Amino acid sequence: MEAALANLEVFASTLLELAREDSDLLVVTSDSRGSAKLAPFAKAAPGQIVEVGIAEQNLVGIAAGLAAAGKNVFAVSPACFLTARSLEQIKNDVCYSDRPVSVIGISAGVSYGALGTTHHSLHDFAALRAFHNITIVAPADNFETRAAIKAAAKLRTPAYLRFGKKTMPHLPRVASAFELGKASLVRQGNHISFIACGETVAPTVAAAELLAAEGIESRVISMHTIKPLDESAVLQAATETGGVITVEEHSVNGGLGEACAGLLLQSGISARFKIVGLADEHTVTGSQQEIFKHYGIDGPGLAATAKKLLSR
Repeated sequence: MEAALANLEVFASTLLELAREDSDLLVVTSDSRGSAKLAPFAKAAPGQIVEVGIAEQNLVGIAAGLAAAGKNVFAVSPACFLTARSLEQIKNDVCYSDRPVSVIGISAGVSYGALGTTHHSLHDFAALRAFHNITIVAPADNFETRAAIKAAAKLRTPAYLRFGKKTMPHLPRVASAFELGKASLVRQGNHISFIACGETVAPTVAAAELLAAEGIESRVISMHTIKPLDESAVLQAATETGGVITVEEHSVNGGLGEACAGLLLQSGISARFKIVGLADEHTVTGSQQEIFKHYGIDGPGLAATAKKLLSR
């Protein structure tokens, strides 16, 4: 079984593997090599990392310029700052200019916990989904993290990859293949479907196990690619099971849930449906685990949501 590691450790080690094979692969960071676990990368490949300091807008501009010169660039910074301070640069320098930059948002969602709303990134999916030329990815475990980094390195078009901080569990899955834009089926079931992304997939697996003990079989889908959305997986979940619950470490506004809801409505499909995420309010503070529990993003909370939805 794959060792449990923080996905940033997997991100950094995979990036170093790729850098050893490709001298044009460059990492640009904004005083974040420590938090991104990139110290071994900097030691092993000092000529392939650029430190710009706490200057996120410059980070993206420099990354875009290097990409224009033929480099394969990964721009790394905390997600809360990278997708807020640098939104215009991502929009114009990367997406509009069609530069092959992989924008890496680390310590995403509520990973910073008690540091509060200023350090939470609950807007990034919503903001970036509105840009027409970017792939948005939130891996659920070490396997998806490694595969997503390798895929991004080959993509040669703009991408945003989102990572948290905690140690990631090894998730079993029905199929081991990974493809950007294609959801991963983690668990099969026909009573209800959980469609989740990133660090919220593990709680849905916990909920599925609780529900199975009561005879309720849950389909668990890792929608690692938020854009482009795997529309067929969403449509099948809505038509083949008794309801759909989307789960994300993001505002309930503008993220994975609304993407799925919009698809179903425009496809003329009526289904029991619930978006689980962070409410439209000043986010509570505490550890990530405490915040998840408060908003029902844990095994018991999601199991209760599923039973309530099925009773409608």
